[in-house]
This record gives sequence, structure tokens and C-alpha cells, in this order.
Amino acid sequence: MLHKTKGVVLGFIKYSDTSIIAKIYTESFGLQTYIVNGIRSKASKNKIALFQPLTLLDMVVYYKEDRAINRISEMKCSTVFHSIPFDRKKSSIVIFLAELLGKTLKEQAPNQELFDLIFHTIGYLDEMENKFENLHLQFMVQLSAFLGFSPGSADEIMVEVKINLPLEDRTLFQAIMDAGPDDYILMKNHCRRQLLDCLTRYFSIHVEGFGTMNSVVILQEVFSE
Repeated sequence: MLHKTKGVVLGFIKYSDTSIIAKIYTESFGLQTYIVNGIRSKASKNKIALFQPLTLLDMVVYYKEDRAINRISEMKCSTVFHSIPFDRKKSSIVIFLAELLGKTLKEQAPNQELFDLIFHTIGYLDEMENKFENLHLQFMVQLSAFLGFSPGSADEIMVEVKINLPLEDRTLFQAIMDAGPDDYILMKNHCRRQLLDCLTRYFSIHVEGFGTMNSVVILQEVFSE
């Protein structure tokens, strides 16, 4: 049966000469895997752009609950990005968030609030002209609540990950945890790296198989420029 749903692309792997298998977090069905045939052929070479990390899609999909892999009937961009593809800092944040979500989203069940958080965060990042450098940190704090291990305070995280930050950094860490979506906390890149290290270690403790975040290196290099 065909269903309309929005989706957020988490990533894809190549399958055969012209096809891919894509992981997409959908509004209607949660995390889903789709096989997309012929998308890498010469005739469809432009369509592969629809499967770049965190592309926001409107889709018509086939869905059967007992199937591990389903198919997409129709797809188009729900939101056309105007700045993310052309801004290295924004692009590095998107790569990081895509890896983070790929490691943490496991359930094949819809969660409207979580989907809205992800969908609107990406759209918001594309619209922001400046002061978006902490968005990934604030998103990690928000995501932890949906995953069931939201910390009570920055001190609680530091105790758990065994990192003792200086008082100034600790104060900024708590400010990040208390910040609303439109709040901007001014901090230096060194502090931002410290807080990211704390949060990724915290996630690795609470998410089974979390492993290493490879995109952290890209994020740190870009923000140090």
C-alpha cells in the first residue's frame, strides 16, 4: 500500500551498479530502509542529490510492517536548501548530525515530536545567517531527552564522563543545556570542542554500539579556520 510521508535522509550505501540502499527517518514510520533502483544511472544522475545527508523529502512510499526493506514510489525535496550546501561550517554540522542520528535512531516506530525536532532543526540551520556555531551542541542535549538519558546538569555529565572542566567552561556548558532554540551562547572554539567531547562521551556511555564519531574531526577542522 502507498503512503505519503516526510523523511530525513540519514545516508545511503551503494547497491549494485546503479542502485542504493538508503536509511531515512520518516514522519509516519520512524526509521526505514529503502532500496532505490537505477538512481545512480546516467539518466538519473541528478536525483542522487536527494540522498545527501539530512535532505528533507516529501515521499510516497510502499510500506509493509514485516519488511526490512521497502521501496519509494515518488520523492522530491520538501525544503530546498539555500545555504547549507554552500557554507562549510553548516555542511560540517549537517555531516555530524547525520552521523549522530545514524548511530542513535533505532526504532521503526513513529515519534512525531522527535521527527519535528530533527526536521525543523535542519530547516532552521539553513535559514540562519549567523550564530549557529552551537547548534549541534544544543541539538545533542535535546536529542538525549528523546533517547531517555537527559542529564540533570552539566556537572552530572562531567562526573559520568570523568572530565573536569574549568569553571568558565562549566558555566557555559550549563548555559548550553538551559538554552532555548533561539538562544546563542558566546564561546571560544576551544570551549566548544571541550563541550562536544563531553557530550559525545556521554552518548557513547548511553547508546549501545555508539563507537567513534568520525565527523568530529571534520567539524573541528572547519571551525578552527
